[in-house]
Amino acid sequence: MAPWVTWLGDDFTGSAAVMEVLAFAGLPSVLFTDIPSDDLAARFADRRAVGLATTARSHDPAWMARNLPPMLEWLDRLGAPILHYKICSTFDSAPHSGSIGAAIEIALRARPARAVPLLTAAPQMRRYQAFGHLFAGTLDGVFRLDRHPVMARHPVTPMGESDLLRHLATQTDLPSALIELERLADPRFLQSILATGARILSIDCMDPASETAAGRLIWENRAELGLVAGSQGVEYALVRHWQDSGAIPPVSPPGGVARCDRIVAVSGSVSPTTARQLDWAERNGFALLPFDARAVTGGDADRAAEERRLTQAARAAASAGHSPLVHSASGQGPQVDAFRAALARSGMDPAAANRRIGESLGRILDATLRATNIRRAVISGGDTSGHGMRQLGLSALVAVAPTVPGAALCRAFGDGPHDGLEIALKGGQMGSEDYFGWIRDGGGPRGAR
Repeated sequence: MAPWVTWLGDDFTGSAAVMEVLAFAGLPSVLFTDIPSDDLAARFADRRAVGLATTARSHDPAWMARNLPPMLEWLDRLGAPILHYKICSTFDSAPHSGSIGAAIEIALRARPARAVPLLTAAPQMRRYQAFGHLFAGTLDGVFRLDRHPVMARHPVTPMGESDLLRHLATQTDLPSALIELERLADPRFLQSILATGARILSIDCMDPASETAAGRLIWENRAELGLVAGSQGVEYALVRHWQDSGAIPPVSPPGGVARCDRIVAVSGSVSPTTARQLDWAERNGFALLPFDARAVTGGDADRAAEERRLTQAARAAASAGHSPLVHSASGQGPQVDAFRAALARSGMDPAAANRRIGESLGRILDATLRATNIRRAVISGGDTSGHGMRQLGLSALVAVAPTVPGAALCRAFGDGPHDGLEIALKGGQMGSEDYFGWIRDGGGPRGAR
């Protein structure tokens, strides 16, 4: 039986978030970290939703053109009526890095469609779109994207425009149109804009009613709109429609798993949300270990030496009963200033440097887990998660326990020593202040947070 949905994620945290939405709605789901072998795919043949994670968000269109087609074609052959290109809920993208426009053009060659719905908002995650403009919540409130304290100053893809179609127009020449809140439930409006030749359809979404309407629009028009772009808001909307129409029953939220005494965490995020989480962790049994990111701008020997230093420090912290937490930054502080100065002196491409940070943190995590036999971990940071996960030799993830939407605890599968590892992948702006402790406690509901 074909799955209902397949998805290709432009980073690992967002890819896992899609799986979480579907799995916790009662649809068995799996996320692969690459095109699986036939044997591995057969282990998960019963899944109603199948995804592939990539690091496309941190690459240019030339990389996308080389790497995305085989993955999109593999997913298309599974026969799901919806193929979803998953993007960040804050629309992280630019013509030179993580281009959503380029990805849509590539995906249309693998899955031709009359038009591509673009649903970025996810109200459960405090991501809202009204009349074409995207808003995103933080611990300090909700901000229009071009005034967002993180996204407006993002080091790689700063958002100077909150109108998503205006932002997207710098990445593709495909004609587009907006399905605004006032027209969302009107099927005649959809047909009228399709008749104009629009190929990308940006969809407003603010609340449960508009989310259900968006899901209905996508699902009922899947024969013509079988390729979709957007955040995990796509799956939230589909689930609402499926439940509303009786296609799937409502399910009780899953619980957590057992608490463990220690976990290992690494973080490459510069978000103020993550900085608050690091502060909480330091006060609650975690050993914070700063990674000197300047090491990645030098030679391989410098980077290897820094990785060895942090691995030894993490092992010592674990031996003392603490949970080691290796981080390359704590908000926009001295660590970031020192790194940026070193980066400027080196002349290294910032995207390459960020990739090297993620890879180094992944190797530190790998070595620490091997040395301590700790079986639960966290990677914090969207780009960091992708590059870090590659170092662990893991091939598949399934969601096992919720936390905040988009940052569940998962179980990982692979041929190496980390098979069965419990791991959470968290975007920099995701999670409560006590998130690291929540994962140590085993996830599960904690009421409103």
